[in-house]
Amino acid sequence: MFFASDNWAGAHPNIVAGLSANAGGFSTAYGDGALDQAVYQRFNEIFEREVAVFFVATGTAANSLALTAYNKPGGISFAHRESHVIEDECGAPSYFSGGSRLHEIDGALGKVDPHNLERTIGRFAPEIVHWGRPMAVSITQSTEVGTVYGLHEIETISAIAKQHSVPLHMDGARFANALVALDTTPAEMTWKRGVDILSFGGTKNGCWCAEAIVLFDLDRAKELAFLRKRAAQLFSKSRFVAAQFEAYFKDGLWLDTARHANAMAARLAAAIEDSATAKLAWLPQANEVFAVIKKAEAERLQAAGAAFYDWHRPHGFDGHISGDELLYRFVTSFATTAEDVDRFGLMLA
Repeated sequence: MFFASDNWAGAHPNIVAGLSANAGGFSTAYGDGALDQAVYQRFNEIFEREVAVFFVATGTAANSLALTAYNKPGGISFAHRESHVIEDECGAPSYFSGGSRLHEIDGALGKVDPHNLERTIGRFAPEIVHWGRPMAVSITQSTEVGTVYGLHEIETISAIAKQHSVPLHMDGARFANALVALDTTPAEMTWKRGVDILSFGGTKNGCWCAEAIVLFDLDRAKELAFLRKRAAQLFSKSRFVAAQFEAYFKDGLWLDTARHANAMAARLAAAIEDSATAKLAWLPQANEVFAVIKKAEAERLQAAGAAFYDWHRPHGFDGHISGDELLYRFVTSFATTAEDVDRFGLMLA
């Protein structure tokens, strides 16, 4: 009963087979091999236009380099106060950009509030040298608390970014989970809504080590190539990342794994709703479930083999948590089974 993180799950068997199939022989290095080129073209097809694709090792690298691609002296990137770039990346975006800043934006349940964004970004007039100037806006899809931006919400935030002449970055560590939750296309959820650059995650959804920066603003591609090299993220044997993405996309595997993870989250949420000892904090929209549980009960469940974490109360959550309760996060993955969810439900019951 592993609900601690989708990072705990292993690699999907098809991904493993793809790596094995491409392990032998010789291939041009540094992203110029035939398999690399085929995968770049596959990204073009998925996003319905030409894009520039840069493989990297981690989501932190993808986010940091994506923001650095738009770096400027005194630059400020705006993101939700509980976003991964602000809370969980040890200052990497500032480090890679050579000192740009991250500015927190409030919003309920993990999503940037457009009114707060407009008010805050408007405080930094780019001609005032003392304050710093807007550099980028970043949103997370799906968010750190399992909510999903609707297409209109993305478009609204993009319009604010464009009004201030800055790009919109999307942290898509759980991109596929959000995509299937909205039942839309990659193009509709990104560049057609004004997204300029995307951190495309595969690791949480069945890959071993496969992340990519997808750049819709092709004018930035040459510069980003140098930024990636300087950040030590250019793989010599990049075919092993390409092999993962080839298998990931084949026959829609990436969408199937995301649908499964989301379905397991919904199943888990239903079990929590039916329980007398736990309550849902809010309805899940992707593959993260949050519940309020008595601390003693959570400890009993963990001792019985269920892995999950306590979580901080997110901005905008107005549910009641008593002194003997905590908020807990549960994450499902491609490897979560219905049997594990049902077993956990029986333990709750």
